[in-house]
Amino acid sequence: MSYKSPRRPQFFYTTAPLPCPYVAGRTERKVVTEVSGHDAEAMHDKLSRAGFRRSHNIAYAPVCPGCNSCIPIRIPVADFQPDRTLRRIAKANAELIGYDTPARATAEQYQLFQRYQQARHGDGDMATMSFYDYRAMVEDTPIETSVIEFREPDDRLIGACLTDRLGDGLSAVYSYFLPELDKRSLGTFTILWLIRRAREMNLPYVYLGYWVPESPKMAYKARFKPSEILQAGAWRTLSETPVGTRQNHPPPVAMISEIAD
Repeated sequence: MSYKSPRRPQFFYTTAPLPCPYVAGRTERKVVTEVSGHDAEAMHDKLSRAGFRRSHNIAYAPVCPGCNSCIPIRIPVADFQPDRTLRRIAKANAELIGYDTPARATAEQYQLFQRYQQARHGDGDMATMSFYDYRAMVEDTPIETSVIEFREPDDRLIGACLTDRLGDGLSAVYSYFLPELDKRSLGTFTILWLIRRAREMNLPYVYLGYWVPESPKMAYKARFKPSEILQAGAWRTLSETPVGTRQNHPPPVAMISEIAD
């Protein structure tokens, strides 16, 4: 008689309240769970479809009291149609070459990451990250992850995006670029590149994390149309969802119980 050990239960925890990084004057709390073991990729897929994001081997989602501003958003790549502005951004960066590289931190990446942090988020925690912290961010992953490097024809690295491969798409974990090239909209170009890459891989979605309409840093994600947002446990086309009636807290207890089963 063969013995099959029972699957380790999935535990979820709530973090202590902290100041919200997106909307001034609000408090942030998260529900977190570890993603590890032989079923890490399957669990991560479930969590991603339920609105969670990954950092290292932890998946998290906001459960902020009295606030539902963080809205999970993804792009159905087969239906995506770039508008005139997005086509202009793609044309302005047409010479860039995207390389899908293994999740291995390099000194070149870290130097670019530091320049970006100091220019864009100089007062944030990530601005003080050492190379070893950056390496952990890139390499401490329980799933298939890569670093998309964007290089000019002379091989100069000007942008990068830490990207997770999901069963149904690509997930943009974190992107950064040369801050002095801000006018080229490299963050937007990164998403356009991921959409094209997902199409090539026959993957239906690109996950962008959280759309925060009240935050200028995050509001741009709604420019990619059509987009889908997670509402009351189901993904719905953004244009079909009235802005004033969204009840979009991340996974309720019932959904978490379904994930853990």
